[in-house]
Amino acid sequence: MPFVVIENCIKCKYTDCVEVCPVDCFHEGPNMLVIDPDECIDCTLCEPECPVEAIMADEDVPEEMQNFIELNAELSKDWPVINEMKPGPEDADEWKDKKGKLEYLER
Repeated sequence: MPFVVIENCIKCKYTDCVEVCPVDCFHEGPNMLVIDPDECIDCTLCEPECPVEAIMADEDVPEEMQNFIELNAELSKDWPVINEMKPGPEDADEWKDKKGKLEYLER
């Protein structure tokens, strides 16, 4: 049961989660993070660190966000690993409570 980053992360990209990951399974895109399901060891350390609740176990992903399971697997193969915390985007707080952000995902 790997963990998945869902749309809450888009345009927020807080990196608190990467600091606690013991296996470097996070990958960074232009405006979102994803988790490599083949590297994730289901340790649960990252989930409580996310300030926008963008990380959950794949079995808990709501029906309307199931596409993020495949999206994490796909994008983690192209995006570089991130394992150090960075400042979030300047406007992250403006985006953190918005819904329907998939259209803003930059690949």
